[in-house]
Amino acid sequence: MAYGKNVKEILYGGDYNPEQWPQEIWQEDMRMMKKAHINMVTLNVFSWASLQPNEDTYCFERLDKIMELVRENGLKVCMATATGAHPAWMAKRHPDILRTDADGTKRSFGGRHNSCPNSPTYRLYAPRLAGELAKRYKDYDNIVAWHVSNEFGGECHCENCEKAFREWLKDKYGTIEEVNRCFYTEFWGHTFYDWDEIVLPNLKSEHFIHGDAGERTMFQGISLDYRRFMSDSILNCFRLEYDAIKKEMPDVPITTNLMGFFKDLDYQKWAGEMDFVSWDSYPEPLDSPAAVAMRHDLMRGIKGQQSFVLMEQTPSVTNWHHYNKLKRPGEMRLLSLQAAAHGADAIQFFQIRRGRGACEKYHGAVIDHAGRDDTRVFLEVEALGRELEELKDEFLEGRTPSKTAIVFDWDNWWALEYSAGPSVLMKYLDAVKDYYTAAFEQNVPVDIISVEDDMSPYKVVIAPLLYMTKTGYAQKVNQYVDQGGTFITTYFSGIVDEHDLVIEGGYPGELRNVLGIWVEENDALPEGESNSFVYDGVKYPATMLCDLMHLEGAQEISRYEEDFYRGTPVLTRNHYGSGTAYYVGTRSNEEFYLHFLKNVFQEAGVEPVMNTPKGVEAAVRVNEKGRTLFLLNHGKESSTVVLDRDCWNLVDGKVYRNGDCLELKKKGVVILRS
Repeated sequence: MAYGKNVKEILYGGDYNPEQWPQEIWQEDMRMMKKAHINMVTLNVFSWASLQPNEDTYCFERLDKIMELVRENGLKVCMATATGAHPAWMAKRHPDILRTDADGTKRSFGGRHNSCPNSPTYRLYAPRLAGELAKRYKDYDNIVAWHVSNEFGGECHCENCEKAFREWLKDKYGTIEEVNRCFYTEFWGHTFYDWDEIVLPNLKSEHFIHGDAGERTMFQGISLDYRRFMSDSILNCFRLEYDAIKKEMPDVPITTNLMGFFKDLDYQKWAGEMDFVSWDSYPEPLDSPAAVAMRHDLMRGIKGQQSFVLMEQTPSVTNWHHYNKLKRPGEMRLLSLQAAAHGADAIQFFQIRRGRGACEKYHGAVIDHAGRDDTRVFLEVEALGRELEELKDEFLEGRTPSKTAIVFDWDNWWALEYSAGPSVLMKYLDAVKDYYTAAFEQNVPVDIISVEDDMSPYKVVIAPLLYMTKTGYAQKVNQYVDQGGTFITTYFSGIVDEHDLVIEGGYPGELRNVLGIWVEENDALPEGESNSFVYDGVKYPATMLCDLMHLEGAQEISRYEEDFYRGTPVLTRNHYGSGTAYYVGTRSNEEFYLHFLKNVFQEAGVEPVMNTPKGVEAAVRVNEKGRTLFLLNHGKESSTVVLDRDCWNLVDGKVYRNGDCLELKKKGVVILRS
């Protein structure tokens, strides 16, 4: 269990900020949390300013009262270190703590995520506070976890970061000559002769676009390494607090709340330093069920497919989307149980009581501004709490039995989207989502894995848009396919090494042999233009990028129908050893990916969890108690599912037989033991 072996129930609750309220309200909050079947709270997330009024003074009296109150009321605690926003006095007296933006602007005090990760001040006082908190509360047996800072992120471009970056490069490359080789500095006369000549990449140096419009750089190698360095720098800050807590409370697990596909930080590396993964899920109103599920599967995947904690979600509405649409009746339960179906062992909210001021005063909460326990949202929270209480530990630590994996890599993401060409339309997450969605729509469970993970447990491994082929990865793919695996990759793959240097000898580089093809050119089609191809008797569009390839042992499955490369291959299959490797040389539409993967899965012997009507998701978790089947209706109408085995409802005990029909209401969820 993510929260430790002593926790034998689904933890249910969320961020509680009693410091924002007079103490007479606290008792009413306790009553309402009990009524909602809430059994845990996350405390102290943004209290640094009140806990530490100066360099040497700590004030824990109010937190003491809160800790005693929640313990008396039987609530478990995820204790936060409060370091997500530093105090105003610290910024005034120690300005090195303030970040510098990519354009060179030194930040002033305000907001959050505003601490430079290489600031000596931050690195002194943040772990010191974490250690003081651990010393004070180490005897509270209701602390089930520690929560370091909050939603780490944000780059800094200050002088301290520049100096630290040079040291990071020294450790990585050893010599300035190796830096010059890997950064390809002969281009545009960029050769470095000494370490202090290296300037961090930003809008004052190598970048010419930065921010919401995307990012473009003139020297991909140094920009890629600065991404790696900044992720490592912020991770080191997490480690400092982690170590300070472990010194006092070695047996309590420690986490920080991640944010799904968050580009700034290499979560695959981060997960190795966290005792368990937790994350905050805030889907946009137009996000598909597959898009939401894919983020859960990533969070499960970065920690070796272990269960995770849904640390935050809104019970009703966000406040920071462009359009903050209410969750419809039943939607909160549906999304909560979808998280559970994909690996969550705890369901938590931001926030317990809605604040009165500042930018989150309209963010949803269990207890609204009205302070009532008969609101629609409170009643839905109460009903889900009752249901989770009845489920106890039925699916805790359950694993997802997947025979299909999708490869995801942060370095590949960074490098691809720093690239100058071939198309601004080419986005890594789009390519990953194309294949994930097609598997999701067929109820085929997917593990999201890194390039470091073992491929052998899977019958099918898909590596969409694998632009970067790191040292040794091609050999890993060759071995996997040779031993009987099915491997799929796509357009613009195998192009560069881990330094973003082109692998010479023809695309797709080191993958050329296993794929049995040679790609000569890439045709980038502007938005609205397309080519076409016929697959298995159906015509599909070829959009965005069209690889012009030659066969070198592979079999042509489909060919382009238009333009000067009409009649050349677009989709190929190569038999390699005992396995098969596919290359999809263009981007197409949803119908193609469904059609293509259905055929590949059948050929590879990959079975869906079960066949369901469109809009109904079927997902499975397996633990020592058995197989838990989740049926989730994401559709706009009720739907009928024909069961393919005997099972019973884990909540109400109703028994079903193979072939029985089960009616799922709109946004309905049924949890079965099968």
